[in-house]
Amino acid sequence: MADGALDGLVIADFSRVLAGPLATQLLGDLGAEVIKIESPAGDDTRRWRPPEHGGVSTYYLGVNRNKKSVVFDLHSARDRQLARELAARADVVVENFRPGTLQRFGLDYASVSAMNPRSVYASISGYGEGAGARLPGYDLTVQAASGLMSLTGPPDGEAFRTGVSVFDVTTGLHATIGILAALRHRDRTGAGQHVRVNLLGTALAVMSNHALAAVVGDAPSRMGNAHPSLFPYEPFRAADGEIVVVAANDKQFGALARVLEHPEWAEDDRFSSPRARNIHRDILRPLLTRALGSRRVQEWFELLTAAGIPCAPINSIEAGIAFAEQLGLEPVVELDAHGAAVPGIRNPIGMTATPPRYDLPPPVLDEHGEHVRDWLLQAGSASP
Repeated sequence: MADGALDGLVIADFSRVLAGPLATQLLGDLGAEVIKIESPAGDDTRRWRPPEHGGVSTYYLGVNRNKKSVVFDLHSARDRQLARELAARADVVVENFRPGTLQRFGLDYASVSAMNPRSVYASISGYGEGAGARLPGYDLTVQAASGLMSLTGPPDGEAFRTGVSVFDVTTGLHATIGILAALRHRDRTGAGQHVRVNLLGTALAVMSNHALAAVVGDAPSRMGNAHPSLFPYEPFRAADGEIVVVAANDKQFGALARVLEHPEWAEDDRFSSPRARNIHRDILRPLLTRALGSRRVQEWFELLTAAGIPCAPINSIEAGIAFAEQLGLEPVVELDAHGAAVPGIRNPIGMTATPPRYDLPPPVLDEHGEHVRDWLLQAGSASP
């Protein structure tokens, strides 16, 4: 097994649910030693089922590989001292408690950095550490509060949440980026620092061009599957289902017009530029719908792809995984959990010298408790 890029780093993971555990799983995939600290009840997501695999929630399984689990009851003086010892020895501490909660346990940034000035301490919150500190942060509430739901759903219908917890996931990614940048800074200076990310700030950053449009007074409204700036850029009905078709520039639209056997569309002033197609989408849409309704989805996928036109069938998740397998992406990995295979989704980062590793399956609650406690009671050992 090749060395991991983060070999030798110890991560004390006080986080639970999704954003924090995703960040620490990524660090573990890249070689860091991740110790997952849980309450006696365990991470909430252990009980979030269905769906499940082997009696364990897939929610938990999806973001907790490459970790060791230890139970610390922070209301116990002995466990609290062991947790402080772990935080003092760790290169990185990750937590997503409500702001201020860990201060009473001596596990806040000020306390940890006093014990270990080299520590990189990452805090993940819902709405920041100021006026929003009292607000509990859940992906759904942030989708509502940020404005994302005002963009999601049919134009004349109710607002929808996205099908996945998009801001939990992207906040975890931003936390990982911040941690890696802080470690680079520590390599240069010897000093750690406090990395802060929050769901609402991430949400506004992730909405990117839409958020900036709101800032300048031209915010988009809910458009269902349509795009405010591009057309065609949405699903169309084929003979046996729906296919997404994209023509983001004139070259792509010209190719689309030829494949649909209407090359004259590309010369029509109403459709000859992205702005013109956008303005006249209500005229162009029925023309495209009529043409695309003449063949099956797979036929169009092959024809359009051969012509260089971005398109895709609307797959189920199972079909999406199968499609990735057909492309040689090997999306599913299997980890050995005491002789039983536990599947996982492959880390999408490819690295030639230090690729991601899949050494440990998601741990049983307190599976490594005795081992971690013994390590903490010994002096001089760099990692558990």
